[in-house]
Amino acid sequence: MDSSSSLARRAGTRDDPYGQMREARKQPLLLHSMTVFREIFEVVFAHREIRSVVEVGVESGQVSGMYLDLGATAVYCVDPGATARLRATLAENPALHLVTTPSPEVLPELPVADLYVLDGDHNYAVVERELSWILENAPGAVVVMHDLMWPCARRDLYYEPSPLAPADKHESSADGPTAWHDELTPAGFVGAGAFTVARHAGGERNGVATAVEDVLGRKGNELWRFELVPAVFGMGVLYRATPDADERLADALRPYSNSNLLATMENNRVALYTRVLQMQYEAAAQAGHADQLADTVSAQRREIDQLKAELHRAWEALRKR
Repeated sequence: MDSSSSLARRAGTRDDPYGQMREARKQPLLLHSMTVFREIFEVVFAHREIRSVVEVGVESGQVSGMYLDLGATAVYCVDPGATARLRATLAENPALHLVTTPSPEVLPELPVADLYVLDGDHNYAVVERELSWILENAPGAVVVMHDLMWPCARRDLYYEPSPLAPADKHESSADGPTAWHDELTPAGFVGAGAFTVARHAGGERNGVATAVEDVLGRKGNELWRFELVPAVFGMGVLYRATPDADERLADALRPYSNSNLLATMENNRVALYTRVLQMQYEAAAQAGHADQLADTVSAQRREIDQLKAELHRAWEALRKR
């Protein structure tokens, strides 16, 4: 593609200057889907023979189908909370196999895969168990993980009701984190009943990134390499070092994993998004105050009207005497 056609594809043309913004309007305000990492998956598939995939945490089924588009022949879609719509979508393709047992328990029961995609529970206890099993039992696999940066890097997230034992959880809160200060806030990135987060960030056994560090730091795991793509909450690629092939994979991933530009844009993205959340919270609070004020004024008007009616009746009674 020459420079002029590339420029037109990204920025629009003289005759159609709004093309870029049409593309922008198609995206949700909060990018979070693994589909945005398609070109990273293309790199992985280009440098490894991927036939079977275990996907932990299934979205709409669109990502599951993407693995088939890239060359996989079987995808095991692990999602204990699969909706009727997701079940119907997966049932349309015999290469997509729905698994409703939680990942830490079901991984040993599934065929060993060429690619594991971990995007389920974003907390230390679950990710540590998933990774520990994979690194021990699937040394030839590639592992792709999501949510290795803010907000889950150093703070557990628990989908509620959480199946974890109390010993595997930190004290949690319905309030959420924000980019603008270190404390949790109801105006932050909250789960609205769907999830809670650990009250405190950092420390031991807390967060997805901490789980990755601990598993990789164990004896016997020295040959595993890790690359982080610092975009859309952070995508990690983990693979075992072998001659030649993995050097080419590392070289292909490096423009993404070494990009300070991507990291800067991600920091700016979460800062802007959490500012929007704060503004929405404040607007809702102001609307609530306005409604309360309107109710108070309405009640006072009724009292005034009642007093006027009573005074009128008293005046009429005095006139008739």
